[in-house]
Parts: sequence; C-alpha cells; structure tokens
Amino acid sequence: MTLFTDMNKKILTESEARQYSPLALAFLGDSVYDTLVRNFLLCKANMPVAKLHTAKIRLVCAEFQSEAYEKVEKNLSENELAVLKRGRNATGNKVPKHADVAEYRRATAVESLFGYLFLTGKNDRINEIFNLIMENVTADFETVAE
Repeated sequence: MTLFTDMNKKILTESEARQYSPLALAFLGDSVYDTLVRNFLLCKANMPVAKLHTAKIRLVCAEFQSEAYEKVEKNLSENELAVLKRGRNATGNKVPKHADVAEYRRATAVESLFGYLFLTGKNDRINEIFNLIMENVTADFETVAE
C-alpha cells in the first residue's frame, strides 16, 4: 500500500529534520500514521463508519503502537533507530489514563519516526515500516469488523 507519493512539500535534509523536537515529529507522525491506518482499514472492507472507527482506535492506541515499536526496532537503520530512541526518551507529554508510561513513550517514538520520515520525503520507507507493522493485523481486524 502506498500513500503520500507527491504532496508538493518541501523535503528536509536529515540534519534539518533532526532539529525538530521529538514531540514535534510525533505531532506530525501521529497524523501520518493515522491516515495510513484509515486508508488500510477502508481498503480492507466497506463497512459502517462506526466499525471503521472502532478498528482505527485499536490500531492507533498507545498499546498497539508500543507493540509496533517492538516490530520495527530491529528493522531500522542506525539513523532511524536514533530517531526512534529520541522519541521514546522525550519528556513533557502527558500520559493518558488508559496507557502506562512505557507504552506511551514507545508509541511516541513510533510517531516520531513517521514524522521524521515524512519530513525527509522517505515515503517508500514509511510504507515499508507501516506494512511491517500491519503484517499480521488481518486476523485481528476481521474480529473487529464483525
């Protein structure tokens, strides 16, 4: 699945993108990841919006993104891993009631990585990582869709 092929946006160098705080990268990455999830779900099934929303919530929650952290961590370049760890170690975000601190930090790390890759124009890499995260979601998704 490919998304974000040509947005007529300025592509930043890796050095420029690293100047953003991890939380700013996560701010953007949250939107990128959310859009990818919505597209993924819509392409899987035509169903009522309420069911789509329920499925989306399960795939964008801190718990799921924390599990995604575990999946992607060992498949990253040294530079990507540095961005991921910087996002994980970011402080200043208020942790929601439904997530523990460790889960929330790993979720923020994943979002930071997506934001960083988006800013640097690495759309193919975004899609590779997203597909890795969604690799075994189909069976889980079908139970939500019922």
